[in-house]
Amino acid sequence: MDIPTFDDVLAAEKRIAPYIHNTPVLTSSYLNQLCAADLFFKCENLQKVGAFKARGASNAVFGLDASTAARGVATHSSGNHAGALCYAAARRGISATVVMPRTAPETKKAAVRSYGGRILECEPTQAAREALLAQVIGETGADLVHPYDDPRVIAGQATCVLELQREIDDLDVVVAPVGGGGLISGTCLTLTQLSPQTRIIAAEPESADDAHRSLLAGEIVLRDGQHSVADGLNTNLKPLTWHFVANFVEDILLVSEAEILAAMYLTWQRMKIIIEPSSAVPLAAIIKHRDRFQGQRVGVIITGGNVELQACPGCPQLGSAK
Repeated sequence: MDIPTFDDVLAAEKRIAPYIHNTPVLTSSYLNQLCAADLFFKCENLQKVGAFKARGASNAVFGLDASTAARGVATHSSGNHAGALCYAAARRGISATVVMPRTAPETKKAAVRSYGGRILECEPTQAAREALLAQVIGETGADLVHPYDDPRVIAGQATCVLELQREIDDLDVVVAPVGGGGLISGTCLTLTQLSPQTRIIAAEPESADDAHRSLLAGEIVLRDGQHSVADGLNTNLKPLTWHFVANFVEDILLVSEAEILAAMYLTWQRMKIIIEPSSAVPLAAIIKHRDRFQGQRVGVIITGGNVELQACPGCPQLGSAK
């Protein structure tokens, strides 16, 4: 298993600098008061392609040698990694093919197409994704850029918390969502090097709780066909990301679908920024377990803002707006 190092993170930071934003860190006095803690939100919803995934995808694509790049890249993704990989491929002038579950949000499919990517749809299961992707790789020879089980991707994602740590020091804890584990792995990779005293907590939907179950069991527990409104988290850990979760994550906190949506709407109302359901999972966990975070300085990763507004529960009026 090829485990990325902090040197890989520093190399990724230089490699991707021309292609990403150093995103802002925002605060909310209302949310601080609600949670009795100082919250610092790293706003990757304002990143290129609207998600932190631009970091890992760009690191992988721009790290390819010329002969490999000429064969293009391929992946499977429910959305944000798909758009990010196609964005990076377009910037480099190479082809990108993405296997997407047929249930993926239309806004995320549209992003892939806008960057010139090719979409192949499959059933919304991990097994279906991986089988079709293997077929694509076999037929095209494209370089596989896995959405999270890839050291290049993890090193790229690690630059998110690298920026946060440089701007906001003395964090007691960082909370990030966990799906496949690329972001939480990058978080571990950076913080264990720069701020080992900072605790790392992951947050996950109750209806897609494979990582939580894995941490309790001490081994990877697979759940196929998970269906949370936080669509970016309906995936399972892999050996590389499990390495980081098992060794460096203090706990994984679970939240309900209703709690996710409530945190998402609360962020819209109080911070005036658009975030997607997956991004709301950490705040939902902090609100639910506020006693655990009381009086602390908490870094919160807002992972993306690619939400299909007209499809949001409770917002039918947006679908009919002209």
